Amino acid sequence: MQADPMINDLDRARALPARYYAGEAMLAMEQRAVFARSWQLVAQQGQLADPGDHVVEQIGQVPVLVVRGQDGVLRAFANVCRHRAGPMALCNGKGARALHCKYHGWTYTLEGQLRSAPEMQGAADFNVEAIRLPPLRVQEWQGLVFVALSEHVPPLETVYAGIAERIAPIDLAAMRYLRRDSYEIACNWKVYIDNFLEGYHLPHVHPGLSRVLDYRAYDTELFEWQSLQSSPLRNSTAIYGDGEAFYYFIYPNVMLNIMPGRMQTNRIVPLGPDRCRVEFDYYYAQDEHAQARIAADQEFSDEVQHEDITICEAVQRGLSSGTYDAGRLCPKRESGVWHFHNQLRAAYAAVAGESA
Repeated sequence: MQADPMINDLDRARALPARYYAGEAMLAMEQRAVFARSWQLVAQQGQLADPGDHVVEQIGQVPVLVVRGQDGVLRAFANVCRHRAGPMALCNGKGARALHCKYHGWTYTLEGQLRSAPEMQGAADFNVEAIRLPPLRVQEWQGLVFVALSEHVPPLETVYAGIAERIAPIDLAAMRYLRRDSYEIACNWKVYIDNFLEGYHLPHVHPGLSRVLDYRAYDTELFEWQSLQSSPLRNSTAIYGDGEAFYYFIYPNVMLNIMPGRMQTNRIVPLGPDRCRVEFDYYYAQDEHAQARIAADQEFSDEVQHEDITICEAVQRGLSSGTYDAGRLCPKRESGVWHFHNQLRAAYAAVAGESA
């Protein structure tokens, strides 16, 4: 595939060509170039509160296991036994005393050290102490847990820099996880993110949301690994409260929708070239005002989400039609899309250079 060049001038920006939204080969390249080279949101701290609590995930092509050790330290490993690639865990769990391979019963400590290997006494030069699960980078931020496969991914503090300070006095640490909604959508993962990254479609797709956000004051700011869309809230006392709405996108596939007393995280997971899953996790402050708005907030969020699903699936059909290549972007309203596409262009070019 011919590389799409970086577009340095926003007033000359074009979207990524349609060919980048199709095909198994393109998605396989993105798993290596994007997902395997970034911090991925895998859990919230409540899932990993005590020793032995563990979460099973997948990043790119790598099965991942995150576990709280007996020493209280959070660790992440490739969920792949060193014997014949069996899994240590098949699902999330609580309070495990050890990690047992589900294929042949090899047992590891919660720190990843092989402890026993049944019936291996006859294997010459077999040293249990020399075998460990491959460790991965893991880090916590504001109650969220992230894993990175590559040592070359920038520090998490750099990627998420400035968010907690910008949204003050909203306190993410005071919020508690309530529930998850998941949606499977018939569009490429990037279509959903492109849609999130601009308010240009608000008056045309989201009549209800347009009544609580001030489109005239709607602003987009760009940072190295983030973009922020923000707007004053209006007419939203029963849904969001009073104050400001913050819509953060953190490259490559995490969104933080933050309102007074409420945060919603979105993780976008590709399921195929033209299908993705969007995971919505809801967090709320524990004061009575935030608690009183939960039902209205979730009902309104469902309404907005179904509007986004409808338009994203229609856009995917348009991208697949053969009648579209790459349109011009609106400098005033689509700077976030331009920024994201340039991040992708850089990631694609990096892996292309390595294989050249």
